[in-house]
Amino acid sequence: MTRRLDTHVHVYSPELIRTWKEVAEEEPYFGNLASGKVHRWARAEDVLDAMDHDGVDESWICGFAFSDMGLCRSQNDYVIESVRRSGGRLRGMAVVPPLAPGAEEEILRCREAGLVGVGELFPQGQGLDITDIRQTWRLVGACHEAGLFLLLHTAEPVGHDYPGKGSVGPKEAAAFCTNHPEATVILAHWGGGLWLYEQMAEMRRVLRNAWYDVAATPFLYGPSVFRAAFAAEVGEKLLLGTDFPILRRSRYDALLELAGLDEGQRRVLEGENGERLLGTLGR
Repeated sequence: MTRRLDTHVHVYSPELIRTWKEVAEEEPYFGNLASGKVHRWARAEDVLDAMDHDGVDESWICGFAFSDMGLCRSQNDYVIESVRRSGGRLRGMAVVPPLAPGAEEEILRCREAGLVGVGELFPQGQGLDITDIRQTWRLVGACHEAGLFLLLHTAEPVGHDYPGKGSVGPKEAAAFCTNHPEATVILAHWGGGLWLYEQMAEMRRVLRNAWYDVAATPFLYGPSVFRAAFAAEVGEKLLLGTDFPILRRSRYDALLELAGLDEGQRRVLEGENGERLLGTLGR
């Protein structure tokens, strides 16, 4: 039986939940998201409870990617401890401000503590131009050497605006992948639509190490997007991440029922792809 994974889950330490308004004064991007109408708080215990209710076997959790290294480090400590106490049900990702001194050392520290990736990073919120190799090479090098994947926030360049959407879309993500064929990168939120351009032979080559999570799909697309992705032969690069606690797994299950995927496609999307991604990294 295929294990059901959730590859995009946010957790917040109790201390951050208690002091978030004070933190938001120094971190405007965080404040913008945390004060949004769809925002929800979740501790690791809340994730585990939701997994029990929704039949999820494993979740990949991350803290918020701040601009301040101290805040990132404190959230990484919380993720590390949460993974340790989860009995194998949680895997963790590290957050860092990519351009800050000490980012590479923090990535290695988190790798030694058992984390499997870095993200979800917010390029616009953290002042990172992912098209500029001068800004990205240290981050990618640290992840590559540590055997970690990198999860980047991306968004669709059209449609309605919302807190945290930003302006990093398929064009910017494609430039990043062009610059870094060595990176194992997950482009959040369907890569802002970049997956569609894998129909171009040249882009298929550029994007061979790119994966796409489907977080926030119920806010953005109808169920036919899943059929379209499999028809475009990128179904084996999709990861089912929910963006919990903003959305629950039940919203995706309902959408997938309407999508009409066959059993094999459901297994690939709901767990097999995530297991294969980790396998490519020896995890």
